[in-house]
Amino acid sequence: MSERGTIARHAGTVFVGQLATMAFGVTDTVIAGRYAPEALATLSVGSAVFITVFVALQGMVQAQLPIWAELRGAGRGGEVGRSVRQALWFGLAAVAIGLVALLSPGPLLHWAQVPPALQARVQDYLAILALALPPALLFRGFSTLNQALGKPVLVTWLQAVSLAAKVPLSLWLTFGGLGVPALGLAGCAWATVIVYWLLVGLAVWFLRHSPLYRPYAIWARVERPDWAVLRAFARLGVPTALAVMVEVTSFTLMALFIARLGTVAAASHQVAANLTAVLYMMPLSLGLATSSRVSYWLGARDERMARAALCTGLQLALMLSCGSALLIALAHGHVARLYAGDNPAVVEVAGHLLLWVSVYHVADSTQALCVFLLRSYGVAGRPLVVYCVLLWGVGLGGGYLLAYQGVGQWAPMRSPAAFWAAGAVALALTAAAFMALLWRVVRSRRSPPA
Repeated sequence: MSERGTIARHAGTVFVGQLATMAFGVTDTVIAGRYAPEALATLSVGSAVFITVFVALQGMVQAQLPIWAELRGAGRGGEVGRSVRQALWFGLAAVAIGLVALLSPGPLLHWAQVPPALQARVQDYLAILALALPPALLFRGFSTLNQALGKPVLVTWLQAVSLAAKVPLSLWLTFGGLGVPALGLAGCAWATVIVYWLLVGLAVWFLRHSPLYRPYAIWARVERPDWAVLRAFARLGVPTALAVMVEVTSFTLMALFIARLGTVAAASHQVAANLTAVLYMMPLSLGLATSSRVSYWLGARDERMARAALCTGLQLALMLSCGSALLIALAHGHVARLYAGDNPAVVEVAGHLLLWVSVYHVADSTQALCVFLLRSYGVAGRPLVVYCVLLWGVGLGGGYLLAYQGVGQWAPMRSPAAFWAAGAVALALTAAAFMALLWRVVRSRRSPPA
């Protein structure tokens, strides 16, 4: 199979699984919107906090993909198992950090000036979701291992099964029935907790019994922490986690700032944010697939094939992002109504935001794939600096100025569109910077003489 076919098949498989996982959020958004506008506003802020914590720590876990893929490419399969077991120690630290953040969100919510009544509901929601963090990160590690091995199909099947369980559980626990009282938004959170623990149980069973993992000797007694190995993990994982945190907070903090504009603005932003997160699964899947192939070829010391895989991934990302952006722009009103139902105020504002989403997505897709490829070449620190300057400075800071203070002769917009416009500009600049950096890194490497 050609490199394009290999990457496309891998990415397509990952994409289906990621959509199944992202459908958790879509399901909760639709159910909350049908339950009560207040529930949708609570979900908007609560999910922003949870996603900020989870995705940053997920980045720390996923940063091990190039390491495991390179070991496989170099024919050192026996070392993969030991590396995975050492990563468990890294994961324990990530879980501890995440639990502290989720169980103590008060200062962040107060700083963002979220209304007090909404703060209480958000803290109750996050207290339940904290129980889902440990299994969610463990399953992400299992998923990363499978992607590094070039075998993502099993994970996709498990994610599909989890969605089949999540939808009826969320409906049942939210609206009640069969002797269970209506729990409201808390029902969605409890359904997420149950499903993630189910996923971890299935992952453990497969690691123990599936022949796929036997060549890598993964199922063995966990060794004591090897600090040299953990430092190597940290050199790539910590900057990656911080970069992901900056990237995600530049997106999720919009929800906290927009919450000041009222329930309609917060609910409309939740619609746009949820769709953007779904669209992001496309470059995420391509990034994981392309990074796995590039790292595999780098481990095999074949620079030419690594560059071919890199170019293929970039071409696919550009083609798919432009196509999906066009569809969103043409159908923005219908999509808004699908989310918000019979709430005309939310439909109107969300429909306008989705036009910005179409622009935002093209830039987001390009920069996301580039940052995955940079990590394959061991570059993690410089993207962090770019993110801090552009995403926080231009995107979030610029959006705040446009929304609440005005710029020059422009009066404050007092609209969530200010944040989406500034974010789109910031991502476009980020994509350009990453493309230039990636070009320099690849050009600086040469294939070893035959």
